Amino acid sequence: MSDKKNQSSSEINFETFILSLGTAVIISLGEVENPVSGKKEKNLPSAKQHIDILEILSLKTAGNLTAQEKKLLDEILYETRLKYIQQTS
Repeated sequence: MSDKKNQSSSEINFETFILSLGTAVIISLGEVENPVSGKKEKNLPSAKQHIDILEILSLKTAGNLTAQEKKLLDEILYETRLKYIQQTS
């Protein structure tokens, strides 16, 4: 039953979890439409909170990630921090 062929395509794993947090940042920065409202809405405190969560995950999972997971987390943190700084500076 733990065979990858039996896994649902909607199953959450570390990578999809990180991607969902990164997406939440982009939505909170108003870069893309909020899927609920259908509008681009800025919520900078929410964006900051999601970036902080990504940073905590990075610190707490150090040494326990695959190379691919670490690369994904590092890239998402870099991109979201940069976008946040651009909007708040």
